[in-house]
Amino acid sequence: MRLVRYGEEGLEKPGLLDDDDQIRSLAPLVRDINPELLAADARTILNAIDPTKLPIVDANSRLGMPVVGIRQIIAVAGNYRAHVEERGKSQPTEPMIFHKSIGSLCGPADDIILPPDTEENDWEVELGILIGKTARRVSEDEALNYVGGYCVLNDITERHWQHQRAGQFGKGKSFDSFTPIGPWLVTPDEVGNPQALNLWLDLNGNRRQEASTDEMVYGVAKIISYISQFMTLEPGDLIASGTCGGVGAACSPPEFLQPGDELKFGISKLGVQQHAVSRV
Repeated sequence: MRLVRYGEEGLEKPGLLDDDDQIRSLAPLVRDINPELLAADARTILNAIDPTKLPIVDANSRLGMPVVGIRQIIAVAGNYRAHVEERGKSQPTEPMIFHKSIGSLCGPADDIILPPDTEENDWEVELGILIGKTARRVSEDEALNYVGGYCVLNDITERHWQHQRAGQFGKGKSFDSFTPIGPWLVTPDEVGNPQALNLWLDLNGNRRQEASTDEMVYGVAKIISYISQFMTLEPGDLIASGTCGGVGAACSPPEFLQPGDELKFGISKLGVQQHAVSRV
């Protein structure tokens, strides 16, 4: 099932996509797309709904973040070898974990807003993993059972704040609009194997990133199991699973986002985002 939230910012309503990619309103049946709706029993009820019985939503409606109630954003660094190599770093011997502010979340077509006095704003397309039930010290074999859904995510990063401002990665990654998610939240049954998805990113129509999730150093099951050993994951926790090669900082010379740029990126089965880049 592909879940969406549509409407003006702050007034979004819940919906889903039918087999013809039309948005159907869930507003008569559920209050919103939230972590409670991602539990296995709730998804069973949703799966029983006949989309053709639901009202069709205007195809031009704005899509917001496909889920509300995200509790925290946990991110994995250095999880594709090509990205590690292009940055001249050593491969971590364990998953490298950091946090982003939930204030950085935005919708799949909202502007990416560059902060004042910054010049090194970079792109990082990633697979987003939303936890659907409490995970505490789970095994790798069991880990995928705790996923509530997957989405396209971009870990927008201001590299100067990330590396030069005497702090952890979150400093360069937590500005407003720096974590766009969507357009859909796709339930695990529809995604299937999360290590068989293609991801890509275009800047102004030029391909910059392209890879498969099977190139991850640590797969989705490993990431969830690993994090759950030292942190209880709760419904609504969002994991950014790392980016592939092709970031702007690795270009020669480095290239970064500029006002007026158009950023477009997506993941197979999870949809496509498109953003105008602007400056505060």
